[in-house]
Amino acid sequence: MKVIVTGGTGMVGSHFMNSFKASGAEVYGIARNSASSRMAAVQDPSIIRCDILERDALMKIFKKIQPDVIIHMAAQAFNGDSWNLEYVTHNTNYQGTLNVLYCARELDKDVEVLLACSSAEYGNIQPEDCPLVEDRLLTPWTPYGVSKVGVEMLGRQYFLNFGLKVFLPRMFIHVGTGHPPATAIQNFARQLALIKKGVLPPEIHVGNLKSARDFIDVRDGVRAMRLLMQNGEPGIPVNICNGEAVSIQQILDMLVEISGTKAEVISDPALFRVADEPLLLGDNTRITALGYKREFSMYQTLEAVFEDWMGRI
Repeated sequence: MKVIVTGGTGMVGSHFMNSFKASGAEVYGIARNSASSRMAAVQDPSIIRCDILERDALMKIFKKIQPDVIIHMAAQAFNGDSWNLEYVTHNTNYQGTLNVLYCARELDKDVEVLLACSSAEYGNIQPEDCPLVEDRLLTPWTPYGVSKVGVEMLGRQYFLNFGLKVFLPRMFIHVGTGHPPATAIQNFARQLALIKKGVLPPEIHVGNLKSARDFIDVRDGVRAMRLLMQNGEPGIPVNICNGEAVSIQQILDMLVEISGTKAEVISDPALFRVADEPLLLGDNTRITALGYKREFSMYQTLEAVFEDWMGRI
């Protein structure tokens, strides 16, 4: 089996590559020249440099490799950053996905495509709306959320119009190693690692600690999405989540305990988002029906993230 993973140097993309390699597949990652990660730093020969916005270049790669599976993870993937990167977010996520789907449709073979959809599509929700079910009306309220609705609708259209086997996982917040400090968890872990090593004074800057999220370990998430492709149906959105919400305050408390440090907590207005749902909790009935069971607790995930940052600094 041949697999192409776009965004192959990213956190989720690189875990997909490792997962498929471990199962014996021939795996290729696609990443922009400017994309960087520890995987890219060691010049992994399976990484092909290409921007998904360059459709002709992407088509040449697809035609040469003739993949059986395409995992599309390349994106402007940060919800908070999308306010300042509105055009980049929409162009990369929507047009990039359109290019991937078009090139997949042009292949002279039966190919399966998995698109990175998002819980941000649910948008303006209240705690009483949770847990969120897949059939709920989508009301996104960030540029990123809007772009991901577009991604999902493109995938559904290609499934309905062209019979392309497109799987639509609505990914809740994936947490793991090899991620930049662009999320609260990674930012906290990085700061605490710097404090632990004496680089920073014992102060940790935080945003909103009251919100709660349905986090999932990236290893569990990748396994769930592979189960979706093995046992699920194309064209139907499926929440990739644990059905359990943890507050940002609880996350901070666990990371402080794991790090063995003490730090003054400082509220930083720059870390608050324009739109920040108080609760984001998914219903995981569909994915558990396909055989998914959680393997990693939140504490185990945070232990891995902190140790990762201790090694990166």
